Amino acid sequence: MFCCYTGLSYADVTKLSRDNIEVGIDNKFWIKIRRQKTNTLSSIPILPKALEILEFYRDYPPCQSIGLMLPMLSNQKMNSYLKEIADLCGITKELTFHIARHTFSTTITLSNGVPIETVSKMLGHLDIRTTQHYAKLLDNRIRKDMENLEIKLYGSK
Repeated sequence: MFCCYTGLSYADVTKLSRDNIEVGIDNKFWIKIRRQKTNTLSSIPILPKALEILEFYRDYPPCQSIGLMLPMLSNQKMNSYLKEIADLCGITKELTFHIARHTFSTTITLSNGVPIETVSKMLGHLDIRTTQHYAKLLDNRIRKDMENLEIKLYGSK
């Protein structure tokens, strides 16, 4: 769930430590982390739900003992549990840890009006074309954008 609100990859969550949490220019908490895959800096404002999860594990002894923010299992084990949850809930779409990154990109950010350039920066992509892979425009987003354009051009409906 945490990655649905941050867009972090499995590799980056496994190394997330208190050193990666900073107060940003808005006086709110941000994740500042060098992506393992690209070595680029990702700067991600922490949404309230993600902050709740971090707070929940703040004093969790297994996390404290190794200096990390969240308890992590292997990627394979995580995906196995996600498959089990999907089966129990009757979800036919394949759920994996990486799908959370897609969810952040599409459902959380892009479909709510966050520009693709901003999403690309938060995901730590070197090239915006990589982000466009995640950014299959949703029909609902296109509809909203065109409604806003119509209002600007012709006034309210």
